Amino acid sequence: MLEATPPDPLIPPDAEPFAAARRLFAKLRERLAAGNSSLAELTELIATELDIAVCSIYVARPGEMLELAATHGLRIGAVGRTRLRVGEGIVGLAAARGELMNLPDAQNHPEFAYRPETGEDRYAAMLAVPIRRAGRILGVIAVQNVEPRQYEGFEVETISTIAMLLGEILSAQGAGNIAPTGLGDSLSRRYAGHPLAGGIVRGRALPFGRSTGPRHVLADDPAVETDRLERAMAEAEQSLDALMADHLPKGHATREVLEAYRLISQGTGWLERVRTAIGDGLTAEAAVDQVGSELRRRMRKIADPYLRERLADVEDMIERMLSALGAGTAKPDDASGMILIVRRLGPAELLDWHRRGIAGVAIEEASSGGHAAILARALEIPALAVEAGATEAAQAGDTVLLDADSGALILRPDPEVTNLYDRALAARSERAAELSAFRDRPAETQDGTRLTLMLNVGLAFELDQLARTGAEGIGLYRTEIAALAAARVPGVAAQAADYRRVIERAGGQRVVFRTLDLGADKMLPGEAEDGVENPAMGWRSLRVGLDRPVILRKQLRALLMGAAGHRLSVMFPMVATVAEFRAARDLLEAEAAKLDERPTDIEIGTMLEVPALLFQLPGLLAEADFISLGTNDLMQFLFAADRGTPRLANRYDILSAPVLELIEGLAAACAEEEVGFSICGEAAGRPLDALVFAAIGVDTLSMSGTSILPVKAMLAATDLAMMRPVLRELRRAGAAGTSLREPLTGWAREHGLPI
Repeated sequence: MLEATPPDPLIPPDAEPFAAARRLFAKLRERLAAGNSSLAELTELIATELDIAVCSIYVARPGEMLELAATHGLRIGAVGRTRLRVGEGIVGLAAARGELMNLPDAQNHPEFAYRPETGEDRYAAMLAVPIRRAGRILGVIAVQNVEPRQYEGFEVETISTIAMLLGEILSAQGAGNIAPTGLGDSLSRRYAGHPLAGGIVRGRALPFGRSTGPRHVLADDPAVETDRLERAMAEAEQSLDALMADHLPKGHATREVLEAYRLISQGTGWLERVRTAIGDGLTAEAAVDQVGSELRRRMRKIADPYLRERLADVEDMIERMLSALGAGTAKPDDASGMILIVRRLGPAELLDWHRRGIAGVAIEEASSGGHAAILARALEIPALAVEAGATEAAQAGDTVLLDADSGALILRPDPEVTNLYDRALAARSERAAELSAFRDRPAETQDGTRLTLMLNVGLAFELDQLARTGAEGIGLYRTEIAALAAARVPGVAAQAADYRRVIERAGGQRVVFRTLDLGADKMLPGEAEDGVENPAMGWRSLRVGLDRPVILRKQLRALLMGAAGHRLSVMFPMVATVAEFRAARDLLEAEAAKLDERPTDIEIGTMLEVPALLFQLPGLLAEADFISLGTNDLMQFLFAADRGTPRLANRYDILSAPVLELIEGLAAACAEEEVGFSICGEAAGRPLDALVFAAIGVDTLSMSGTSILPVKAMLAATDLAMMRPVLRELRRAGAAGTSLREPLTGWAREHGLPI
């Protein structure tokens, strides 16, 4: 458990150094109130009061540049002349990273950039602190001394406070700004990404997830600010108590995390530093922001991985306190047409943003198999897993292009780029009109091979896609989506009513219900991850259901009740052994025996995601009515490649000879034993992949609604009799495991197929 901040605060026992800071803040307040101080006068005041040899202020200029705007200690002739690119030198590095640099011997740092006109060759120690305002970096304040030494904690806090104050001044003067990744408002910036849910959209940026910081830094009455702090603390404590009472019983593992949070918020070191900062003249929100930032900076240096992970608790604490002080971040009620740009996003949060009208989303920490990505595809929201830095670089209201087809996020695009994408959007509209003609056509190739295309859905309103796409049923109904959105598993009656509505809205078409697939990246409030290294291979899905049979029994009873008088298809996820499948099936049959009203027919199947099942195939085929191959998990387990790791995203391909050999053999074995077989996963919805699956004997595919019509169009344009010999040769040549995607794409383009 994370302990409270130790009692040795940043302020040294000798109070005289901080007394100098108090005098400085008082004089700064007087100067600002008079409104007659220049940046040059401020640097002189800071250096004199704190007994520092050099104090310099660098201001952001267009073109990713930082210009020396004022100095005390360096040569005056360098003002307006010395410029550094963002990322260049210690000052540029502080701006690029958005973090302070505290160096005992700056000139020997590998990134040091010497400018002879400044005369700074005499100075060793340097502290460079970014100047922020509302999440934007407007410049850098740097202090230097002759003797090599690292600046102490109280000096760092003092300069950090001055940096906040300078943020107000520079913002009022209309200074330019740089995102921590080093880009100004007026410049275009492109971020690479990995598509999560396809689509191209243009809209206004909505960066979310970080506090804009305090609006006011200096205060006139410390007593008033201390009272505000105490009230905010009480409000934060009450909300925490309510959270724990509502969701976490005593002894629950997650309580430890929140108790750790409580220790941080109540820790004497934290609170005393905040109160001291208020006593020195800061507002309550400025004190919380500054001391919280220092605590975050310290925690980033902790080597222990468990303690480092508690950094999220610190960030939550800071945001909770700032929110109670009126300086937090509020969601807009109407986000119509906006593109959400965030660091992390859960499925319930995404659903909430969808209701507010977002047009697209870019997430810095996301994977294509994550639940937010799955929900984005279900909701038809273009979504991108984007590289780090986009959230900080984006400014609210910026024009943004989100290309979730090729994988790019473009902030403030140039007119030429905007025109290019406008043409692409027009072409997509034309293509959508062409594809709509396939809605009422069967999924059939030119040579008469017939396929069944079904939908993957998780929310009742998605069933409208049946009519819009001409899909032939629901191949995967994700029952956990509603639970995640509601942050709880509903009771039996509520679940049964939901399942009956789904069956009735399907209008007699087959609906395959997958039992709760919780765990790994899909956690309900009140369920804590155990800190395991590989949660995807941990306690999840059917393993949870078998270990907690009450939960599984209730869901199975609800499914049977909801399907009374109708056909019921139940599918168990993450089955690793035939014994597990048998145990789950026995639970279903036991629940069915208790009911008077039952479904007219019950079929029981399994997802095939765990490779171990492949070596138990005869036993599985003897017991299962159908098998659905889950491509996402199967691929990551086959190749020991975490699907959430960007570096491995495209390293292993389902369109490779070994995987196609596996799928072809599995399809043939199922056909021989008259066991239903389908492919259900991201790959099934890619037109080229779907075509290859059809060529090797797969006749049922289940996919997102946006994929149905493109797959139909691809099938309708292809003669499998012509394709199979080509595929056979490519598989023989690629027996070593290399991807066949590129040569197959080339063949498809040569034959005019709609890739």
